[in-house]
Amino acid sequence: MFFILSKVLLFLLMPFWWIMILLLSAWISKSPKIKKRLLVMAIVIAVVFTNPLLYRTAVLAWQPEPVQLPAGRVYEAGIVLGGMAGFDKYDRGHFGDPADRFIQTANLFHRGIIKRILITGGTGTLNQANPPESIFLKTAFLANGVPDSCIIIESQSRNTYENAVYSKKLIDSLHLKPPYILITSATHIRRSENVFRKAGYDVISYPCDYKVTPVKFRFLASILPNSSLLDQWAVFLKEMVGLAVYKLTGKA
Repeated sequence: MFFILSKVLLFLLMPFWWIMILLLSAWISKSPKIKKRLLVMAIVIAVVFTNPLLYRTAVLAWQPEPVQLPAGRVYEAGIVLGGMAGFDKYDRGHFGDPADRFIQTANLFHRGIIKRILITGGTGTLNQANPPESIFLKTAFLANGVPDSCIIIESQSRNTYENAVYSKKLIDSLHLKPPYILITSATHIRRSENVFRKAGYDVISYPCDYKVTPVKFRFLASILPNSSLLDQWAVFLKEMVGLAVYKLTGKA
């Protein structure tokens, strides 16, 4: 039930649908006064959630600073969270925008900083029709030169909470010494760290896949509306609301 509710929540957090509902309501409304108010609300939301400066400011405040691990320190395992890959209609896996999670994890392994890679991620879709993401990611790590003996997969989880719960069983059964390096996107790391610590892990967060990085101010780039931000805001709002919900339900 929690998994289904989380998918519904993501839909409700999409500014695009807020605008569509307001426009539809304005079209249906018989009252000129209410129609005008609804249209104004739709315009305000559209302006706010397509403004690059507002988006950059919010995300920069949310993302933690990049982490520099101590020189010479070696860790038993790096835990990399799924959510970076998808499948086509032929069940062929492919990387998406958060693929930096894969890159940074492989980098940590090849530099000798982590001895093993624990990939956690099953199928995040409602119908559970796709293959487990961790299976595809394992083949990608093998192709990248990571030995099979150094890869651990957890393929049952559907969300961050289940990532932590199911991975804990594997970590404990293998008696791997903490702390572990927790690798996921910078916008996702707050929720992930809270969930994993709540589940009893000793982790060091290693954020990557930064959605926004500090750049020199460009006036036009900061004020010209960008419609793609409507989707990006939905992902960002999911992290903020998701952390609050996890804390309220005792999962973080």
